[in-house]
Amino acid sequence: MRPFSYTKARVIEDARQITADESAMAIAGGTNLLDLMKLQVETPHKLADINRIGFDEIKKTADGGLSIGALATNTATAVHPRVRSDYPVLARAILSGATQQLRNKATNGGNLCQRTRCFYFTNIDQPCNKREPGSGCGAIDGIAKLHAVLGASDQCIATYPGDMAVALSALDAQVHIATAGGSERTVPVRDFHCLPGDTPWRDNVLEDGEIITAITLPAPVGGTQIYRKVRERSSYAFALVSIAAIVEMKDGLFSRADLAFGGLAHKPWHDLRIAEALIGQPPTAQTFDKAADILLEIARGYGENDFKIPLARRTLHAVLEHAAEEAA
Repeated sequence: MRPFSYTKARVIEDARQITADESAMAIAGGTNLLDLMKLQVETPHKLADINRIGFDEIKKTADGGLSIGALATNTATAVHPRVRSDYPVLARAILSGATQQLRNKATNGGNLCQRTRCFYFTNIDQPCNKREPGSGCGAIDGIAKLHAVLGASDQCIATYPGDMAVALSALDAQVHIATAGGSERTVPVRDFHCLPGDTPWRDNVLEDGEIITAITLPAPVGGTQIYRKVRERSSYAFALVSIAAIVEMKDGLFSRADLAFGGLAHKPWHDLRIAEALIGQPPTAQTFDKAADILLEIARGYGENDFKIPLARRTLHAVLEHAAEEAA
């Protein structure tokens, strides 16, 4: 770990001022950032501890939804009565990730901003366009078991590793951001993370000096809510494929089908065409195949991760069948 200065920000203006410097970073729980600093993947000259600036409240919004503070911990969010009763897909997604100790420390804002677990990204002796632009993507012809089959580019095939954001995408949550200029902007969580394209080092839309303050959920959506995570072992493993699903049935047909996918791309994957293909249709193998065809129409494997394509198809079938049975 390289030397750095450390400042405790007491109000958000302090945090904005410090992190406006491109060599500075905000730290809250630090469960991802500190690991990357130890590996010298992240080498900030300044750290702004933002734990004292507030934004840890979980409260009802004026429209009946829920505002989740960016500095509320993952544990506090997952066990909150409103989350458990009205947004169980979010509680299940959070509880499927990491260990209890990490969830006790990790914050919601930090969870959204976590970086990939790609071997080439975390090993500074290996080529990685995300860490060192122009050095190449070692994973394309190398170790790619956990890597993307959707939305990748010839610059990067890493995946976003989180679970919480997949559920937030299915719920169509909004991310509230305090800007460096003192105002606030709101970004749909579905647009918060970036695909690699020609700028793989850019994980999300945050600019220097910007701080996530809260995540808001719409009014309770009801329906059958499922989070399924397929992984190599039953705990503390990243998703090979994950699906967050909110499904409703009426007269034996799908009347709602909000789906988001993890483990497949550089961001939680959401495609409105899948819902359009399901709504009004019966829960049959043919219907599920049509949805999977839409999901995977541009899928591409890189050798080691070819298995993810049929795995995603089978997982989607299983989730939709389960959801239809529960919702009937």
